[in-house]
Amino acid sequence: MHLMDNLNTILYILAGIFTLVEIILIFGFPSFRKDPAHAGTVETIDSLWVAMVVALSLKALLIQPFTIPSGSMEDTLLIGDYILVKKYEYGYSLLNKTPRFLQFKKPKNRDILVFVFPGDHSKDYIKRCIGIPGDVLQMKDKVLFINGVKQEEPYARHIDPRIFSKEDDGGIRDNFGPVTVEAGHYFMMGDNRDNSMDSRYWGQLDETLIKGKAWRIYWHSVHFSDLGESLKILKSRIFKAVE
Repeated sequence: MHLMDNLNTILYILAGIFTLVEIILIFGFPSFRKDPAHAGTVETIDSLWVAMVVALSLKALLIQPFTIPSGSMEDTLLIGDYILVKKYEYGYSLLNKTPRFLQFKKPKNRDILVFVFPGDHSKDYIKRCIGIPGDVLQMKDKVLFINGVKQEEPYARHIDPRIFSKEDDGGIRDNFGPVTVEAGHYFMMGDNRDNSMDSRYWGQLDETLIKGKAWRIYWHSVHFSDLGESLKILKSRIFKAVE
C-alpha cells in the first residue's frame, strides 16, 4: 500500500507557495498589505494559506487518506479503494522511533492497521492485526489458532486450494508456529491469506511503526472502459466502514 503521493505533493506545493507569498507580502511589500484597495486580495491569500496549514495539520495528526494498490486485503479492501485512516486513536510515535504517546486505545485483534513497512520505511502497508502482545499463534493447514482456540474468520480468503506443509517450499504460508507475540509488537496478516506478504514472512510489527486504524472507504476508482460495473462497485463501497 502506498500513500496518496499526488494529493500529498499538491498540498505541500500549495502550502509552500502560499507561505512564500505571505513572506514576500509581509517583508517585501508591507504597503501592499496595508492598502485598502488590495484588502480583498490579501484576505483571500491569507485564507488560502490558513486552509493549507489546517489541511496539512489534519493530515499529520487526525485523518489521512490512503489508496489500496494491491489485492492482499481482498475482499475486505479492493484495488482502487480510497480509505481514511484515523491517526489519533493509537497515539503517535515521533519519526516512528519513540514510544507511543497520547494513546487512546491499543490495537486489538481484527483491527485493520496502516503502518510503515519494517523492510522499507518509504512504504506503507495495510494488514489485519491477528495477534497482540502475549498471544500464542499457530496456523494449521490454513486454519488460525490463537491461544489454542480455533478462530472463525469470515473475512479470510483462500484462493489457492493447495496446502503447503512446513517441509514444502513456502510452507510458512499455511503452517507456522506456535509463535508468541512479543511485548510492544503485533502480528499482522492480509485477509487474502494465499497472496499476502505479512508477518509470516517479515516478522512481527513494532508498535512504533503504526500509522493508524483504517476507518472508512470514501471512494473507489472508476474505470471508464467498464463504467457500468465501476459505478456499481463504487455505489456499494462509498462511505463503507472498514472492518
